[in-house]
Amino acid sequence: MATEGIGIALAGVAGFLGGYVYRWRGVPFLTRRGLPLVGHAPQFAIGIYGGTSLSDLAPPATVANPAVAPNMVKDVRCRALADPFLLPREGKWFMFMEVVNRTRRRGEIGCAVSADGWRWSYQGVVLRAPFHLSYPLVFEYGDTTWMIPETAQDRSVRLYRARAFPTQWQLETRLLEGQAYTDPSVLQYEGLWWMFVSRNVCEDLLLYYAEDLAGPWRPHPRSPIVYAQPGKARCAGRPVLLNGRLLRFAQDCGAEYGRRVRAFRIDRLDREQYQESEVPESPILGPSGRGWNAEGMHHIDLHVRTDGSWLAAVDGWRQVRDIGWKY
Repeated sequence: MATEGIGIALAGVAGFLGGYVYRWRGVPFLTRRGLPLVGHAPQFAIGIYGGTSLSDLAPPATVANPAVAPNMVKDVRCRALADPFLLPREGKWFMFMEVVNRTRRRGEIGCAVSADGWRWSYQGVVLRAPFHLSYPLVFEYGDTTWMIPETAQDRSVRLYRARAFPTQWQLETRLLEGQAYTDPSVLQYEGLWWMFVSRNVCEDLLLYYAEDLAGPWRPHPRSPIVYAQPGKARCAGRPVLLNGRLLRFAQDCGAEYGRRVRAFRIDRLDREQYQESEVPESPILGPSGRGWNAEGMHHIDLHVRTDGSWLAAVDGWRQVRDIGWKY
């Protein structure tokens, strides 16, 4: 009877636990009330790449990647760092990034600084909100520094102005409202402002345009320009003009979120039409198989230095054992 009772008890425990198995992107966790107790989760970190073309982008031999890692963050309990954007200013390089605050369980915007673009010093969180922040696209226009972070949980696209660069930011206006917009990416091209922004997480890519940065922003007649194609819909960094080619970067989330970065040449962009084609070098970033970016890479911010060489801030991820976290 005692043995039979023990067997029944063990079966009951197994059944209880079996009811609380949660799968995050295909990875099983033992959970309680929906929160993982033990398992593996992705850890994102930031690296620096160099090169002179899309085909030779790589970490320079003199750079120790990851250049900015969660263990460098001391002002908050950091779970991950992702979505780096660069801004050269006053003889230095500034990097803005998503800092996932483990305590608050949401993303905030942090800043790092470098004298040469290769070696970085993390400075601290510079922007937080009652909702998740990420993808801090930063740029200069006029005599002002601007930031457009992802604010999907607010169902808006927000424009921030630097009140005291780089640590103080104030909300200027909402450019779009009404949807959970992800990874908004803007550029000024041929007299107009253009915004690429995703919806349905990774499924669709929308296109808007405006005469002025503050708007009003109008939907392009061809929008969505990518529909129900997670392999190329979600932005992976700011669009850039390189050697006369206007490029946009996209996350390849077809098989798995944030697996690699693809590049597309924008062949036509005007008020009536949009056309693009994937470049031969694509995908330009992907998993290395080991280390900080073993499992995937999903972002790039590419800049051309005055000497013609390229500097790119990228991110990558690997699976790590984690306890008590669902991200």
